[in-house]
Amino acid sequence: MVAEPVFLFEEFAQFLANLSPRKVLSFKSSERSQQRVNFLLEKNKSAGLSVEEHREMEKYMLLDHLVQLAKTKALLKIAPK
Repeated sequence: MVAEPVFLFEEFAQFLANLSPRKVLSFKSSERSQQRVNFLLEKNKSAGLSVEEHREMEKYMLLDHLVQLAKTKALLKIAPK
């Protein structure tokens, strides 16, 4: 039994950063994805999101968190020591 929490996102972010730190740092979502996120953000402010749209937005937010973790770890890997 594991006594302490396992940080799966941390582990996966580290895995990504180890593959190629510079590639991780250069990752950017597509224009289409960014447009969809912007649409959902604007709709959330004005009319509110449907249940499906809210779930979709949560997925985007979760993925964004993972990407930011990976980029942070990649920066730490290539930073001068």
